[in-house]
Amino acid sequence: MSIDQDNAPQLIKTPIEPTSTPDPTQSGLPKALQSESLRNHHLAETDDYDGLTFEVIEHAKVADKTIAQKGVYLIPNSFTLLSLLAAFYSITQSALGEGHYMRASVAIFISALLDGLDGRAARLLNAQSPFGEQLDSLADCIAFGLAPALLIYHYALEPLGRIGIACAFVYAACAALRLARFNVQIGIVDKKYFVGVASPLAAILVTTFVMVHMDWQAELPRNTLMLQIMAAAWVVIAGFLMVSNLKYYSFKEFDKKRVPFVALIVIIFVLGIVLYNIPAGLLAISVIYALSGIVTAIWSKLKRATAKA
Repeated sequence: MSIDQDNAPQLIKTPIEPTSTPDPTQSGLPKALQSESLRNHHLAETDDYDGLTFEVIEHAKVADKTIAQKGVYLIPNSFTLLSLLAAFYSITQSALGEGHYMRASVAIFISALLDGLDGRAARLLNAQSPFGEQLDSLADCIAFGLAPALLIYHYALEPLGRIGIACAFVYAACAALRLARFNVQIGIVDKKYFVGVASPLAAILVTTFVMVHMDWQAELPRNTLMLQIMAAAWVVIAGFLMVSNLKYYSFKEFDKKRVPFVALIVIIFVLGIVLYNIPAGLLAISVIYALSGIVTAIWSKLKRATAKA
C-alpha cells in the first residue's frame, strides 16, 4: 500500500515567541555570551524536533538582557529529583499496606526537606531558571499532592469506597490547583505571605494525622467508621485550605534578618515539646499554623468593621 506524498502528514512548525525576544547584540554582554545566545536561539528556531535529542533551551535575563541559554543547573534540579524520588518511594510503600505506612510518611517528610533545599540552593548559587521552577512545581504536585492523598486513602479512606476515592482526589486536585495558582502569581503577590496553605504544610497535616493515629490504634482502631469519617474530613479541609485566599506568613524574610535573642529560646522550647512526641508535636505546630490564617482573616475583618463604625 503506497502513500500519496502530497497527502502525507507533514510536521507543521509553529514558532513560539518568548515574552521578550532575545537581543544579545545589545551592549552590556560579553561577546562570547552574545554568540552563544545567538547559536542557541538559532537552534531553537531551526530544530525539527523529530530526532532523538536531549537538550533544554530557555530564555533568561542576564544583565537586563533576554538571551537564549542551553542546559540546566545541576545542583538545584538534583535536589528536586531526589524529592521526587522520595515521593515515588512513599507512593510504593503506601500501596504495600500494613507495616509500610511509617516508611511512606517518613518519605514525604524527606521530600519536603529536599524541596526546601532545592530552592535554597538555587538562590544561593544564583541558579534560578524557568525550567527549574516548572520541574519543582511538577515534583511538588506529586510529592505533596498525590503521595499524601494515596497515603491517607490506603490507610483510612479505602473502606469508604467511592466516597474515600472522592475525598483523596479532592486533596490531590486542590494541591495541583494551588501550585498552578502559585506559578501564575510569581512576582505579583507579596513574598512575605502565602496565599492559601503551602502544599508542603498541607502534606505534613495529612502525614502527621496518619502517624499520630498509628500510636493510638488501640483507642481508635483503623477499621472504625469514626476514624474513616475523621480522615475524610481532615483531608478535604487540608485541600480546601490550599486553594483558599487566606494569608499565611512565609517566614522568607528571616533568611537574612536579625531577630531578638528570645526567639532562640522559644525555638528551643518548641523543639523540646516536639521531641517528646515527634508526630504529635509536628501535628500540633501544623494545626496552629493552619489556624493562624483563619484567625488573621477574622481579626482583619473585625478591625475593618470597627474602623467603619
